[in-house]
Amino acid sequence: MANFTLQRGNTPLLISLPHDGSAIPAAVAARMSPSARRSPDTDWHVGRLYGSLAQHLGASLLKPLNSRYVVDLNRPADGHALYPGQSETSVVPTIGFDGEPLYRDHAEPGAIEVQQRIAEFWQPYHQALAQELARLCAEHGRAVLWEGHSIRSRVPMLFEGRLPDFSIGTASGASCKPSLQDALQACLASQSRFSFAVNGRFKGGYITRHYGRPDSGVQAVQLELAQQTYMDEESFDYDPARAIAVQALIRQLLQITLA
Repeated sequence: MANFTLQRGNTPLLISLPHDGSAIPAAVAARMSPSARRSPDTDWHVGRLYGSLAQHLGASLLKPLNSRYVVDLNRPADGHALYPGQSETSVVPTIGFDGEPLYRDHAEPGAIEVQQRIAEFWQPYHQALAQELARLCAEHGRAVLWEGHSIRSRVPMLFEGRLPDFSIGTASGASCKPSLQDALQACLASQSRFSFAVNGRFKGGYITRHYGRPDSGVQAVQLELAQQTYMDEESFDYDPARAIAVQALIRQLLQITLA
């Protein structure tokens, strides 16, 4: 049984939501703290935000079933740091964004289990992602990979203060053409409802950096949303009234990638 779902589209856009899943296998959850079993660091409801947009735009949509606590699909399998010198979680996390342990005493996964999880969950997702990008390139001559993420607006372990509402990451311009980054930035600058940053604290994770090869026809962009723009960060409840404006702006950004 696949640990992800892939909805194939008919345009050169692939939307990847690597932290959308929240399921934790029972054998893993039994070793975790009660708070960790809730998977609080999930990118809550991004599948709901992007689902109708993907269908309307004819985009492919790839999302996992399992929580990032099982394996983090947006971290390199070899464990190297994405942000050297800054706090971050690993490919198989043992702490949450609050800095607290995910597992009860002496119950953390060892090296063998880490490799098993990478083989069972990480590798199939990345194989599907690479194959879908190859299909889009073969059919359209190009592809855009859009990484959809969200995070609590304040996470002291990772950054000081409040996160911008919309954070675009392009690996400091390496994962897409300058013209695409400029167009996305201009779109965000043309509105005043939401704050934004481009290549600020979030420059794009492993997926954006690894697959974004504009010279080879694949551009990649990460969008990190502050969750308070579309949901209640304490209860994790989706707020449809707030989400309408967020979806409208995301739709404009996605349309730019297809222009």
